[in-house]
Amino acid sequence: MQKKSVMLPGQKHLPDMVHGLPTFCLSKDAQSRCLLIHKACTCASTGAFPLHNADQASLQEAALHTLSILDNMLDGVLTINKRGQIESVNKAAIKLFGYSADEMLGHSVAMLLPEPYSGEHDQQMLLFKHTGSNYLVGQARDILGKRKDGSIFPISLSVSKIARPGRPTFVGVIRDITQRRQQEEEIQRLAFYDPLTQLPNRRLLLDRLKQALKTSGRSGQRGALMFLDLDHFKLLNDTLGHDLGDALLKQVAARLKTCVREGDTVARLGGDEFVVLLEGLSPSATESAADAELVANKILNALGQPYTLRWHHHESTPSIGIVIFKGDQESTDDLLKKADVAMYQAKAAGRNTARFFDPAMQATVSAHALLEQDMRRGLARQEFMLLYQFQVDVQGVPIGAEALLRWNHSTRGLVPPAQFIALAEQTSVGQLLGQWVLDAACHQLVLWAQQAATADWTLAINVGSSQFDDEGFVTQIATALHKTGVNPLRLKLELTESMLMNDSIETRTKMHAIKALGVGFSLDDFGTGYSSLLHLQRLPLDQLKIDKSFVQDLLTKPGDATVARSVVALGHSLGLTVIAEGVETAAQRNMLAELGCDAFQGYFFGRPAPAAELERL
Repeated sequence: MQKKSVMLPGQKHLPDMVHGLPTFCLSKDAQSRCLLIHKACTCASTGAFPLHNADQASLQEAALHTLSILDNMLDGVLTINKRGQIESVNKAAIKLFGYSADEMLGHSVAMLLPEPYSGEHDQQMLLFKHTGSNYLVGQARDILGKRKDGSIFPISLSVSKIARPGRPTFVGVIRDITQRRQQEEEIQRLAFYDPLTQLPNRRLLLDRLKQALKTSGRSGQRGALMFLDLDHFKLLNDTLGHDLGDALLKQVAARLKTCVREGDTVARLGGDEFVVLLEGLSPSATESAADAELVANKILNALGQPYTLRWHHHESTPSIGIVIFKGDQESTDDLLKKADVAMYQAKAAGRNTARFFDPAMQATVSAHALLEQDMRRGLARQEFMLLYQFQVDVQGVPIGAEALLRWNHSTRGLVPPAQFIALAEQTSVGQLLGQWVLDAACHQLVLWAQQAATADWTLAINVGSSQFDDEGFVTQIATALHKTGVNPLRLKLELTESMLMNDSIETRTKMHAIKALGVGFSLDDFGTGYSSLLHLQRLPLDQLKIDKSFVQDLLTKPGDATVARSVVALGHSLGLTVIAEGVETAAQRNMLAELGCDAFQGYFFGRPAPAAELERL
């Protein structure tokens, strides 16, 4: 495309508003489109092209406006040449890194990055030199930046490429995400650590135990779970008060940490209950039990020493239950129950002692096996059904529902979900139930689409980890959509945060494939997982759901309100809607609305009910 160029009368160059930007001139191409180009282009060689005064004025104004926008952006903007050298910076970038424009221009952008990012940048520029490709282009990354004073801070970096013959330019847009990182860290602290002792809480313990089971399955090494309860703790609280009781719990926590290795976990479940998780023990059952007993004796000795509680001297002893595990055949809940049973054996034996779980106590395990058989028969007999719970907007108008699985057993009646869903997830029954729920939900959406009052409703279904991890899950979704003819935009899959913790390429690929079908995603129980929030922006999510554990005490526990507020802010910053579950009172609903929550679900709006009953309301 041939261009003719001319400088503006009375204006040799546009002002150098953005530091380092080359001077500009105006040109027109063969189609008479007005362009703003670098003066470095050999305009003189193409010949002058006279412009009308109106063209000149409008082009000058547009160019000045563009440069003004760059220099007034809150985000830092850099342009970089093919050698990785900084060609221009705006004011925000200067302020962000603490260098003057002269100190930055002409230097490698690696000066603004700590290792390993600076080395990675150099490698990418070398790759571009030899191949013309750079994988950093076209994606946003959360990395670290380095200021002139050497301080390191988190940034979000987006890189794009402007193709010019012989002079490709990279544009980097940089945002300081320090505040967002602090919010994330605060959420993790509030959600995963006990505020009194600063030990991991139940949520974090369960996550670590789950990971320990997987690691044990791969390595063949055993682990041990210890359940501790302080003897006669209630008597201390009743006689000396809760303040001294709290002081004792803090000292117990400190002593427990001295009894284990750095990689082991000491957690507080609540009250005077503590759990110790030992990993990497011997594959031998005898040796691992001996190692666990050695640690238990250290704990008995450490916690049995006198305590000083203000002016009181107090003596306390623990009762300890121990269960040895190997592999991931058992659930976290089952292991905790076994350790708890063993702890009560220790109390029954006179307290201040430790007991291993008795293998003869397999009644629960046997009951689970029978329950699994019952679930398979229940599917064949069509004993399962879906109930639906309203989801409403801020005006209280129903916008859809969540489908909740229920089991109407032929002889036992309604079986509580807590008694069979977790067990199903540990077996192949989980995938069978998941497929049944998917098909039933799609059929229900087709029926709702035929009624004006419910045509726009969405329906959320819970997806278990066994179903999601199945290689054929995307095909299952596509088949259900095709078979029923349902509008995929009305279907929403609820995934738990723990399912997405590993942030694997396989997980993202699977979610993007399902998203391409038109199906939405809601992140269920948000705030209860232990994954970093940074990778959420790479997932095709539509909604975050605040867990009911943060909603139920919203009005009485400031920490829960802080978590809810932070989740709403983070969700909105990622362009997601936020829904709160477990809303049971108007006060909870009003406070969540004030925090910016977009939608609500809970008994305040209606209990789970059959579809026909929902449609009548």
